[in-house]
Amino acid sequence: MERGTESLTTLHLFRLSAILSQAAELKSVLDELSDYLRNILIFDNFIIYILDSKQNLNAYYSRALGRGRGMSDELDWGEKIAAQIIGQNRMILKTPTPGRNTNRLDNPYFLGIPLAYQGRCHGAFLLIRFGSPAFNTDECELAAFVSQQLGFLINRQMLDEEFMQLSGEKQQIKLREDFFTNLTHELRTPLGCIKGYTTTLLRSDTSWDAGTQLEFLQIIETETDYLQQLIDNLLDSSRMSSGLLKMSFHPTHLEVVIKESVEHLLLRFPGYDIKLDIPDHLEAIEGDSRRLRQVFDNILNNATKYAPESQIWVRIKQNQHQTTISIRDFGPGINEKYLPYVFDRFFRSPDLLPNIHGSGLGLFICQQIIQAHHGVITAASKIGEGTTFTVLLPDSQREEDLVLVKHQEELA
Repeated sequence: MERGTESLTTLHLFRLSAILSQAAELKSVLDELSDYLRNILIFDNFIIYILDSKQNLNAYYSRALGRGRGMSDELDWGEKIAAQIIGQNRMILKTPTPGRNTNRLDNPYFLGIPLAYQGRCHGAFLLIRFGSPAFNTDECELAAFVSQQLGFLINRQMLDEEFMQLSGEKQQIKLREDFFTNLTHELRTPLGCIKGYTTTLLRSDTSWDAGTQLEFLQIIETETDYLQQLIDNLLDSSRMSSGLLKMSFHPTHLEVVIKESVEHLLLRFPGYDIKLDIPDHLEAIEGDSRRLRQVFDNILNNATKYAPESQIWVRIKQNQHQTTISIRDFGPGINEKYLPYVFDRFFRSPDLLPNIHGSGLGLFICQQIIQAHHGVITAASKIGEGTTFTVLLPDSQREEDLVLVKHQEELA
């Protein structure tokens, strides 16, 4: 090889390496790579096949740059040769069969090379040329270099995807572990309280006046209700995951459901400051009143848990398309970066104080119930200003009737 040719080849190798090394993702550089490579060795079609996780061969990238721009036939031919290349894990050169067909578009030259890295074959790289000359030794070596770089890049991309998948699985495992840790605490707390007060009432060495007995029994009832809610959430979460949670739709008056939730809350927290802004006349909607009550109970309970002593505003608005229910507290708020995750199963904000416990299931269940009503539930919050949960419900169970208003309404 002459010095000038050797220098030119080195320049090409350097440029090809630069193109491939800058790639954050394989497809982002393949147009530039195929354009540059065609200036060095002439070809008409450029195809990359990659094996997926099930070892199926797929055309990952294909481009026609010269004669015979239609790719459908070439992909059929190429897939057969690619399977052969991968099976034998070696370069394959295919030249036109003499006398078979005088039409060069039906009888091309193929150069195919396995895309491999450290003995692992990921696919095949094919160049198709319609018409002479045949691919020579120098061209084959250059194509082999490109194939080697592509194999490395594909391997890196696959490792990145595997890492992301494992990271996601690890995060899910951590969420489950945190969930079971929290759940253990959540179960022990009411059970311990119930056991303690029951044991106290049953002591034979002392007696309690009627007022004290009533106080103890009310505490036991409250903790039992909480325990029942926790168990119901676990069962509902399981049913939702398996698609077994059933709804019973019937004409539902939302103002009645909301007022029942508020009254139930005030039984547990007498004197809690709750402001209601509910029109005198609301049209009934098609809904499952028991499940909707579960949603409002959960949101109101969260307000008392995460924003104790805060005032709560409950507002209902209705138009011809939908009913909007807003529940707002004026507590510490939720960090903006955690808002997209508040409806995720098992999610609990890392900013919560250690003495505030929960299963991370309540809002997930709320979202599933509202979605089953073809509605939308959203959360908006500002640190130090409080949190607003907004529920949008259509006036019927036809999803097209719902106007998806995603901005939060300002509360006066």
